[in-house]
Amino acid sequence: MEHVPPPAEELARLDRELAELDARRAQLLTRRAWLLAALRPPAPTAAPGWNPSAWGAPPPGRPGAPALPWGYVPKQPSAPRSAQNVLLTLGGLLLTVAAVAFTLVSWGSMGIGGRSAVLAAVTLGALIAPAVLLRRGLAATAEVLAALALVLTLLDVYAVHAVAAPDTDGLGFTAVASAVLAVLWTAYGLALGKLRLPLPAAVVLAQWPLLFWAWAAGAPALVVGWALLATAVLDGVIALWGKGPGVRVTACVGGSAMGFSALMVGLALSTTASGPLGAVAPGTLLLAAAAAALAGAWRAPKGFARTGGVVAGLAAVAAVGGVPAAALSDGWRVLAYLLCGLALAGVVRAGLPRDAARGVLAASGVVVAGALVWALPSLTAVLLGPVTLLSDVWAGAPEGFRSALGSTLPWSELAAAPVVLALVAGLLGSAYRWWPSVVRIAAPLGAPRTADTGTPGAGVPGAPGAVGTAAPWPGWSGWSGTGTGAGARRRPSAATLRGVVGAGAVALGWGAFLLAGALLDVPYAVAVAGETALVGGLLALAVRGAGSGRGASAVPVTALVGAVSGAVSVGLLSLASEAAAYAVFGALAVLFAGAAVRVGAEVPRAVFAVASVVWGTVLTGFAGRSLDLDPHEAAPLVLLVPALTVLLGARLRRHPVALPVELTGALGALVAVGLAVSDAPFLALVLALCGVLAAGAAVRPERRPVAGCLAAALFVLATWVRLAASEVSFPEAYTLPVTVPALVVGVARRRRDPEASSWTAYGPGLAATLLPSLAVAWTDTDWLRPLLLGVAALVITLLGARYRLQALLVLGGVVLALDGLHELAPYVAQVAGALPRWLPPALAGLLLLVVGATYEQRLRDARRLKDALGRMR
Repeated sequence: MEHVPPPAEELARLDRELAELDARRAQLLTRRAWLLAALRPPAPTAAPGWNPSAWGAPPPGRPGAPALPWGYVPKQPSAPRSAQNVLLTLGGLLLTVAAVAFTLVSWGSMGIGGRSAVLAAVTLGALIAPAVLLRRGLAATAEVLAALALVLTLLDVYAVHAVAAPDTDGLGFTAVASAVLAVLWTAYGLALGKLRLPLPAAVVLAQWPLLFWAWAAGAPALVVGWALLATAVLDGVIALWGKGPGVRVTACVGGSAMGFSALMVGLALSTTASGPLGAVAPGTLLLAAAAAALAGAWRAPKGFARTGGVVAGLAAVAAVGGVPAAALSDGWRVLAYLLCGLALAGVVRAGLPRDAARGVLAASGVVVAGALVWALPSLTAVLLGPVTLLSDVWAGAPEGFRSALGSTLPWSELAAAPVVLALVAGLLGSAYRWWPSVVRIAAPLGAPRTADTGTPGAGVPGAPGAVGTAAPWPGWSGWSGTGTGAGARRRPSAATLRGVVGAGAVALGWGAFLLAGALLDVPYAVAVAGETALVGGLLALAVRGAGSGRGASAVPVTALVGAVSGAVSVGLLSLASEAAAYAVFGALAVLFAGAAVRVGAEVPRAVFAVASVVWGTVLTGFAGRSLDLDPHEAAPLVLLVPALTVLLGARLRRHPVALPVELTGALGALVAVGLAVSDAPFLALVLALCGVLAAGAAVRPERRPVAGCLAAALFVLATWVRLAASEVSFPEAYTLPVTVPALVVGVARRRRDPEASSWTAYGPGLAATLLPSLAVAWTDTDWLRPLLLGVAALVITLLGARYRLQALLVLGGVVLALDGLHELAPYVAQVAGALPRWLPPALAGLLLLVVGATYEQRLRDARRLKDALGRMR
């Protein structure tokens, strides 16, 4: 018979065994780490004769290594190279400082022979010593002495100029000296191939000969640009075929700086040329820079190839576009550069390497984006300019479009803006229309493909028809990618890119039409009619794109955004004239309502319906202004649209559009309440009408919980406002006739439905009398009303506690507490005035201490009170 220990004893035994296993695992891991360290090969020695046994132990991993205690991990000694490098660096710096001090301070105390001998001896020794040290394996020491030799050669050049050729031009002498030193240090670095410093130093010195020569000769800026470009080309050659990473990195940095400077010189000369002939010479410089950058991109690695392609494309655009731009006025120059930038798209058929071609295409995109940014201020002025009409509504129709914008832009200098937008929009629209051909042409550059070019997004994860996905908008194409998981590479599919292209065509085409009207300064009526027609066209495009399964979702989304933005803009524009305001907002309400009926997707349908309600609400406000009504008198008219939204909600019922429409109508009702605030009788009327609308919405079961309470609150509030406006001193005469039948109805409902809430049954009736009476009691100096109100509140509170009715308990308790506070307030103020100033803070602090000490108990009490109230009806 097998003995089974008790569970507690077995659990303790298991815990001990697991602890032993963990300890054993830790020991094994420690031993394994020490063995791996012992098996590693010894570090390379810094100098011949280096013996690790000098540290008191043989090298790890060799026979004879001392046995270490079990579980001990030896601490590896730090490599001696760091200390050695510090010592060598400090020594080199001290020698350099000494050489500089000797040249600048002690030079004049020696004769010409002594000077020459010292310079020759020290420089020659510094140049020869590294070769000797390298043969002995002292590479670090050789590097330090090579750096010292470099400084000595620079000091030699300074000394020669100061003594042997003091009258020569400093810039010219520096140009010759830097060229000679670059050649010498190149030969020295190639001769001693193990040294890392001489060749990068030679590259740095090679940056200056041509620049200083041009500067010394007083050459014009164009010659300086060519000198900079020639230096950059030399750097590029070194970067591609140089020896060692240090040389290539230095050449890349120098070439980038010199090439950028050459481009800036050429661009400045091209943009400031007096005519086409004057722009040819700097254009030639820019073309040469483009050719050099493209040649470097042909052989450079991936990232550098793309950068070279971008530089080549931008330089070519500046070179070619600068010639015709010099013959055009300021308002049309951007068009010349834009056409050249668009011509760069032909690189897809030029046979360039893929990365270089992508860089050139990126340059084309940069040029197009720059032209669009240039046109952006004028488009912004057209869209937002009508905001200035809000300060003087219906002041009279202006003569032209620009007068209504209130903008001070130099329109003559922006003459090409609509042409730029229209040109780019036309090209994007053509690409959208013939997208399969675009994909086929761009295939050599690695453009994304789709299996079905007729239906964008077919076979793409997330596209319509894909298993397990749902499209948020008809035509949604999703993303394509390789692999799965968080690290998978994802890129937009061809259909998604097509949608972006189509969206750009829509947005830019719309902007081109708006800008054309502003630049032509069309009559005001034509501008208003044209913008309204554009809104209608965008709505039609949004409805068509959202209702069909073709096309990417970006197109209808862009059309929708443009339609709403255009509607706001033309609505503001129409405020200059009464007739225009009625015509525009009426047309907008009809157009958006029709779009909401015709569109097939839920999201745009809700947007269109909400916008239609907003335009209709604005129309009702216009009606009040036309009738010369004050704002509070026009408030009931504004409630017409909220009333229609309640009826429409009853017709739509649970349709997804019903809730946004009703909420928009509720905002319109809130606007009406705000208009009526200045007049209490009209405010009471508007609140009552809003209560009627809320009660109408509460007829529907899905709206009853919120709309029912809102209706009751509005009716009660309307009653209070009406009583306050009539300066009634005894509101109970008006509220009790409402409270009594309301409570009778509540009792009848509770009998039919015992589960009904007490707030629904008794809350409105009790609030109708208690709250107005409480408001009057706080301003009543007599004792009778507060006494009667307190007795009534006490009875209601007791009834609520007896029958477990939450509404009675809460309302009665709150009114009773506030009524009692009102009665005690004078005595509290009298006592507070008689007490010392320090006593109230002391009592408050003591209360806080008590509450803090019993915080947990108070928290439990509050939870029990909350649960008790929650169980009441």
